[in-house]
Amino acid sequence: GILFADIISTVEFNYSGELLATGDKGGRVVIFQHEQESKNRPHLRGEYNVYSTFQSHEPEFDYLKSLEIEEKINKIRWLPQQNAAHFLLSTNDKTIKLWKISERDKRAEGYNLKDEDGRLRDPFRITSLRVPVLMPMDLMVEASPRRIFANAHTYHINSISVNSDHETYLSADDLRINLWHLEITDRSFNIVDIKPANMEELTEVITAAECHPHQCNVFVYSSSKGTIRLCDMRAAALCDRHSKFFEEPEDPSSRSFFSEIISSISDVKFSHSGRYMMTRDYLSVKVWDLNMENRPVETYQVHEYLRSKLCSLYENDCIFDKFECCWNGSDSAIMTGSYNNFFRMFDRNTRRDITLEASRESSKPRATLKPRKVSTGGKRKKDEISVDSLDFNKKILHTAWHPKDNVIAVAATNNLYIFQDKLN
Repeated sequence: GILFADIISTVEFNYSGELLATGDKGGRVVIFQHEQESKNRPHLRGEYNVYSTFQSHEPEFDYLKSLEIEEKINKIRWLPQQNAAHFLLSTNDKTIKLWKISERDKRAEGYNLKDEDGRLRDPFRITSLRVPVLMPMDLMVEASPRRIFANAHTYHINSISVNSDHETYLSADDLRINLWHLEITDRSFNIVDIKPANMEELTEVITAAECHPHQCNVFVYSSSKGTIRLCDMRAAALCDRHSKFFEEPEDPSSRSFFSEIISSISDVKFSHSGRYMMTRDYLSVKVWDLNMENRPVETYQVHEYLRSKLCSLYENDCIFDKFECCWNGSDSAIMTGSYNNFFRMFDRNTRRDITLEASRESSKPRATLKPRKVSTGGKRKKDEISVDSLDFNKKILHTAWHPKDNVIAVAATNNLYIFQDKLN
């Protein structure tokens, strides 16, 4: 069986795409590094190999509330690289940590006060002064926690997002969003608070939040009611009054018992250009123009064939799965996951879409990904998979797209698949 701790819970490329980080339910972070192409096999693009593995969070116990705090990594966000070291933020339900990942390939030798094996020398026997020298050694990659941002969230953290000023970041839980300075751990500003005075009047929760990629005063957050609010921190310190409110009016004819559940937004992502944002709900992905609040400019059906299966998806709790979505580097295509280890890609220019499967077969070297089709009743064609034989335990919730190249990372439970476009 699958080791519970190995289940991947987040996937994130850094800004150059050279590093890829994954977090898992066991509180570990594994970083993969893109190997440079070898000279003798130039047609093969470099692979991603393990670069560093470290334990980011440990299980904790809140004695005041008598609650266990899981070590599971909810989100990882890289900081833009400013020197030889790399920095990333990782968070579990309660505590955010800033990690520094750095390389060491030299060490000092020739100390005056101690021998090479580390024993202290008798000070009376030291007759000459030695200048220590740096000697080469095997490459070591070290991860060290530089900051710990704790005790600011009463509810579970679902999002962290680094601001474009590279000095601040926000963290969101079910009811509040906080703004932090990367250097200051003992306080944060609460910028959104939707907690009602009486918790019995609670009708919606915050599901995701993200900073705008270029305007450091703008951020968005999505809600379980299917709406997105865009806020401007220049307008007020507490952004409870949004600047823009994005909502698509509901079609009364398609209303059902499950309408509210499936309209809850599980992810929101700005395009790299900063002009659009994409939201994922249970059955679809929508692309919004930030200048148009009353409806999305594009809607893509992810797995429309599940609309007739919502009853059983409700009973097995799958209807509450939180699928993420991502843009490619040029904002011309988007990707999101589905069940049966399927993931979907949509080309925004041609409006073509494709279903691919992350599996052992498709991940062999030089294997090509074959499009999959799901049949919905009637006669099933040879290559089609029937809706009733889909495996709902195999789900792709987390995906990431390389910021420059056509390289994607897809997390299927406890396996990470990396696919890339072949070079002709």
